[in-house]
Amino acid sequence: MKLLENFDCIVTIVDTGRSDVIVKASKKAGAHGGTVVFGRGTGVRELKSILGISIEPEKELIITLVPEDISRTVLQAIVDAGNLEKPGAGIAFILPVKGVAGICHLNC
Repeated sequence: MKLLENFDCIVTIVDTGRSDVIVKASKKAGAHGGTVVFGRGTGVRELKSILGISIEPEKELIITLVPEDISRTVLQAIVDAGNLEKPGAGIAFILPVKGVAGICHLNC
């Protein structure tokens, strides 16, 4: 097995329905795509209720693997497209990746 190295994982968490804008911006900045996973928020800003009934807002997690040399550029594009500097708009962060397998368009 040959692992690709020097990749980062950008994780972005936004309200449901906002992932398309994030994926489009990340592709424009050089990413090849992303994976969208559905979840629910439990943070301080997510604690809402209507008539005493708690509501857990649905979230979309966008997982994007990119070469580490473009990860900050892609992250900035995501922040700009998602208005993530605005409180409550979402969060994005970069995680280092030790090895990647299965990205056939880069390695097969």
